[in-house]
Amino acid sequence: MISKSTIDKVFEASRVEEVIGDFVQLKKSGSNFKGLSPFTDERTPSFMVSPAKQIWKDFSSGKGGTVVSFIMEHEHFTYPEAIKYLAKKYNIEVEETELTNEEKEKADERESLYLVSEFANSYFQDILHQSDKGQAIGLSYFKERGFSLETIKTFQLGYALDEWDAFTKEAVSKSYKLEYLEKTGLTIVKPERNFDRFKGRVIFPIHSMSGRVLGFGGRIMSQDKKAAKYLNSPESDIYHKSKVLYGIYYAKQAIAKEDNCYLVEGYTDVIQLYQKGIKNVVSSSGTALPSDQIRLINRLTRNITVLFDGDAAGTRASLRGIDLILEQGMNVKVCAFPEGEDPDSYARKNSLEELNQFLDEQAVDFIRFKASLLFEETRNDPVKKAETIRDIVNSISKIPDA
Repeated sequence: MISKSTIDKVFEASRVEEVIGDFVQLKKSGSNFKGLSPFTDERTPSFMVSPAKQIWKDFSSGKGGTVVSFIMEHEHFTYPEAIKYLAKKYNIEVEETELTNEEKEKADERESLYLVSEFANSYFQDILHQSDKGQAIGLSYFKERGFSLETIKTFQLGYALDEWDAFTKEAVSKSYKLEYLEKTGLTIVKPERNFDRFKGRVIFPIHSMSGRVLGFGGRIMSQDKKAAKYLNSPESDIYHKSKVLYGIYYAKQAIAKEDNCYLVEGYTDVIQLYQKGIKNVVSSSGTALPSDQIRLINRLTRNITVLFDGDAAGTRASLRGIDLILEQGMNVKVCAFPEGEDPDSYARKNSLEELNQFLDEQAVDFIRFKASLLFEETRNDPVKKAETIRDIVNSISKIPDA
């Protein structure tokens, strides 16, 4: 727990106009500052900042409060995360209340795992951009997918050399402990030798909502049919797949502003839509959302639009997972892409205007979508039709009472 003295120092040092000025273009208005709301699409500035009172008020959204509450609202941080963010900005040392030796050891280990992951992230990016093999294999692949250099750098994409232990050797030479390389899953330790988990793969770092690197996804570049096409970091003290959404760090502000979250299946779906201009998009690496992931989205919006690939069999199999979203009281719409298309391919072929029009016109209420799909499949079979009705009623029963 952060000590009270640290919190007091943060409030004392923080200047509301300086902090908000990092995110909003403010203009002097008498003794106050004024700007356009970062939470709505207003055209006439109604966002007020008072240096004298050290508070802010957004008249278009009704939000307001202290410098800490602004960081919590804008960055979607927890209270401790907001305090630490401001402490870092104003060079204030964060004091934690006394922990037991066991708690301290656990906290130190978690921080070590974060540091190892952040080193790996930088390393993979350097290999992608600065090595001949990284450029020839990794960078070429990303550019073939239609990603611009700006997008590649924004999402911190990387490449791991197709060598047994190139990364591990580099990390150990920089004094990172093999114990932590193994615990993050970056290195697989065997009695006979150590080797890099992600060797020969393009790398997709997975971030927390506050931007820390938690783990990685890697896509193989060779034609080795025995190896998995995609590989993720294993579970660790900092990475829990069921609690993380790929792209949430980049999407959080847009989700809150648009009051809707697009849910897709793959990393490249997220990146391609973001590059096209649709930034309120995340991936759960599958359309079934565990409850922790749903709660993560619920911090930002109660509206989810699930984007299905144009694959009828896959769509049918994914429907059951959406009941979990309904149970959490979320409003769910579904949009199915044409056969043979997915969000990535469709975004590449169409303009932003065409993409937005397609999503607006094709997104329908989940219950309606499910009924239409299932009745189409069972229209000539009364027994299956009865099963379908029970299935739909079951989905409706998941929706909590208002």
